[in-house]
Amino acid sequence: MSTQAVLSAQGLVKRFGGFNAVDGVTLALQEGSIHALIGPNGAGKTTCFNLLTKFLAPDAGVIHYRGRDITSLAPEQIARLGIVRSFQISAVFLGLTVLQNMRVALMRQHGDGLRFWRSRRSVDRLNGRAMELLDAVGLAPLADTTAASLPYGRKRALEIAMTLALEPEIMLLDEPMAGLGQEDVARIAALIRRVSVNRSILMVEHNLSVVADLSDTITVLARGAVLAQGDYAAVSRDERVITAYMGSDEEAH
Repeated sequence: MSTQAVLSAQGLVKRFGGFNAVDGVTLALQEGSIHALIGPNGAGKTTCFNLLTKFLAPDAGVIHYRGRDITSLAPEQIARLGIVRSFQISAVFLGLTVLQNMRVALMRQHGDGLRFWRSRRSVDRLNGRAMELLDAVGLAPLADTTAASLPYGRKRALEIAMTLALEPEIMLLDEPMAGLGQEDVARIAALIRRVSVNRSILMVEHNLSVVADLSDTITVLARGAVLAQGDYAAVSRDERVITAYMGSDEEAH
């Protein structure tokens, strides 16, 4: 794993009225790593995530991609750099088959959007890549299945495959385990590990066992500020982290 930061933030601040939802956050996503953003209720995780993906503009601080200041870029410009948030293109079309959903995602990647009037031959050329991606997420046998009939966990896998169609360099996953049963959690965790081989991943995740298993680095937020950073062994022993989680059964947005 490289020590170069592919995505970093210095001194991020976001105010809502007189309240600092994010208060001076600094973090760095290292190339080829899985970095988890966690914290107890009201910690500012999702707000921080929205700042990094430019769904919100920071009131202070800077964001860099490979040393380039991208603080002023719009979300679509961020995506074109290869920084892709999972739900940006992962709205599954329930009336289409799994393979047809992948074709839509690949047409977007090639700048064709939803141009369904393309020739059949042109669309069929996408099938090879679509099947490769479906195979990568374990959905190739379900290619002709209507998306609406997929179990929830398999829909999540399809969303990840559609995100992969954009060929992201950095994947930002917002609560990838939310709503999943234990069997699906294990399946999606294994999938995240597989797809992380050639890319960097930043995720907000509630499931601490998944965080412990997958993450190279963890940033713990509390009241909008960085409480601790390091690997799971280090942050789980940190007295400040233990205190922050006392009485908190779940993490919030």
